[in-house]
Amino acid sequence: MNKVNYQKELDSVIAQNTARGIIPSLLLHACCAPCSSYCLEYLSKYFNITVYYYNPNISVKEEYEHRLSEEKRLIRSMPFENPVGIIEGGYCPNDFFDAVKGLENEPEGGKRCEKCFRLRLESAARLASERGFDYFTTTLTISPLKNARLLNTIGAELAEKYGVSWLYSDFKKREGYKRSIELSREYDLYRQNYCGCIFS
Repeated sequence: MNKVNYQKELDSVIAQNTARGIIPSLLLHACCAPCSSYCLEYLSKYFNITVYYYNPNISVKEEYEHRLSEEKRLIRSMPFENPVGIIEGGYCPNDFFDAVKGLENEPEGGKRCEKCFRLRLESAARLASERGFDYFTTTLTISPLKNARLLNTIGAELAEKYGVSWLYSDFKKREGYKRSIELSREYDLYRQNYCGCIFS
């Protein structure tokens, strides 16, 4: 299978929309403020973004709420060329436990993580379709620990299922991850040291 350059795919979409004078709507699933910082800085030039905070993998309610609070603070604090809003998906840890049942002992990055990715992206795809967004995507590809190819494959499948366009990405490219660390320092963001899942 040929390796896809997801950054070039994203460049192509941005170039096409810019040439047509269009600023599309984007539902951006966000895992946390540090990861979304670079994604928002970059994408808000080209899209009207609504952040979708749906992360049932975060097992401790206080941790979930702290990360959500940081996400909201970042959106209030950062300057954007186009509007950025937020939708809260609600604290639903049972969604995650039901999805990964039987995979509790899987290694990090294995089948349990794939189920978790699919759970969160399917919720985003469904919402994007219901509310008429032009595109949906996720901040998860910024992490060096996350499989961008798998995330983009799942996203593309769900795009077809729900009839909404998936925005291909690999946000760690062009030093995106490094920039997210710089922005985290600049905005004094809480940087957790695990994804939130009790098994990790």
